[in-house]
Parts: sequence; structure tokens; C-alpha cells
Amino acid sequence: MKALTINLPDSLDSEEFEIKMLVAGRLYERGKITTGQAAEIVGISKRSFIEIMGRFGFSLFSDSIEDLHNDITNA
Repeated sequence: MKALTINLPDSLDSEEFEIKMLVAGRLYERGKITTGQAAEIVGISKRSFIEIMGRFGFSLFSDSIEDLHNDITNA
């Protein structure tokens, strides 16, 4: 896994967990990583990530029509 260092202003009133959730959630929504990888970034279980992501405004479900068709086919 790659490591990334980000310098944030001291005035930013965010916890490390919140920032990790925002980054991981956005990467997941864009289809760049899986829920398991996102959970690993945050340092929590996959189940916890899935349960928490809605509080940060992220959806577990894709907006892609192709993904919807695949989901229907697999159901």
C-alpha cells in the first residue's frame, strides 16, 4: 500500500478518522477502490465502513447504469 502525507492547516478542525473517511469514501464512490480497501485506509472493519459511510454522505450503491444491469443479472 502506498503512503501519503498531507499537510493540513492547523485551523482545520477535523479528526484523522474523519479525513480518512472522506478520502476513502470518495475513492470508493469513484470506483477506484473496494469497500475492503476503503475500510483498510480508515483502519476499521469492512462492515463498520459500510455502516458508517452513510453518515458521511456516501452511498454503498453505484449510480452506474451498467452496475445496475449487472446487479439485476446477478440477482
